[in-house]
Amino acid sequence: MQLASEFRGLLALMSLALVAACPVVAGAEVQSSAAHGFRLQLTETTPATPQRVYDAIVGEIGKWWSSDHTFSGDAANLYFEAKPGGIFGERLAEGGFVRHLDVVFLQPHKRIGLSGGLGPLQELGVQGTLTILLDVVEGQTRIRWNYHVTGFLADGLDKLAPIVDRVLGEQLQRLVTHLK
Repeated sequence: MQLASEFRGLLALMSLALVAACPVVAGAEVQSSAAHGFRLQLTETTPATPQRVYDAIVGEIGKWWSSDHTFSGDAANLYFEAKPGGIFGERLAEGGFVRHLDVVFLQPHKRIGLSGGLGPLQELGVQGTLTILLDVVEGQTRIRWNYHVTGFLADGLDKLAPIVDRVLGEQLQRLVTHLK
């Protein structure tokens, strides 16, 4: 019981630190949240083509993802396997690794489907689905990230929704900046 209380306290401190460290992204929105889960939608546009955006996501993730949101402390350790059974993963010291998300759907230059819990969500045993959609709107590529998370957390997953929204929003903003 005390361990659960300590974990909640640590989670609260991590949450405050993440909120303070992450910028607000204009296209980010917690669409819905409840004790059992939440749904986020993040949207940005870029003059880069859908092919360029797709290539940056699957081939250059270590160049734009924040090192602050990795287990190794270095985004250069991130990789994306764009193949059946592939993963969005991270290399750790001494041959270790983190399997951040499983690749479950790839339609090059249009849609990427990923499954799993990012970051601290992984340790909570929740299930998440991140869908990345790319389409052309008025001559620009619209990038939409939809992240659905369900599961159980004693204090409610809705408490984590704004934090996850900010962290993912930061990554999407970094992607758009990388594409310039």
